[in-house]
Amino acid sequence: MTPRPRRWWPFYLAWLVLCAMLFVALRGAEDPSRPKGRLLPVAAGDRALAIAKARGYRGYEVVQVARAKKGEGAPEDRWVVLLDQVPHTSLRRAVVIELAIGDGTLLRIRKPR
Repeated sequence: MTPRPRRWWPFYLAWLVLCAMLFVALRGAEDPSRPKGRLLPVAAGDRALAIAKARGYRGYEVVQVARAKKGEGAPEDRWVVLLDQVPHTSLRRAVVIELAIGDGTLLRIRKPR
C-alpha cells in the first residue's frame, strides 16, 4: 500500500501566520482582567505589608489577597489582605488589612473573623 501525501500543511501554515498576525496586532491592547485605575492584587499585598510594618507589625507576610465587592461586609469595594506572623501561627496572630480598590488607601486594620 502506497501512503498518500498529506495536504494539511497549508492549514498549519495559515494557522501560524494568523496567530503571528494577531500577536502583533494585539500587543498594545489593554488587558481586560486588569482595568486601568485599579490597584492589582500583588500591589495591594505589598502596600498592606508596608502599612503593617509602619504600624509596628514586624515579621509578618502576606498569606492571601481577595477582592471584596461593595456590600460584602462594607459599603465600598476593597482589597482584603490577610497577614500572618512568620513562622506562621495558624492565624492566631493574624491581621487583616483592608485597602481601597482604586488607590490603595487604608480603610481599616482588624483581626480576622
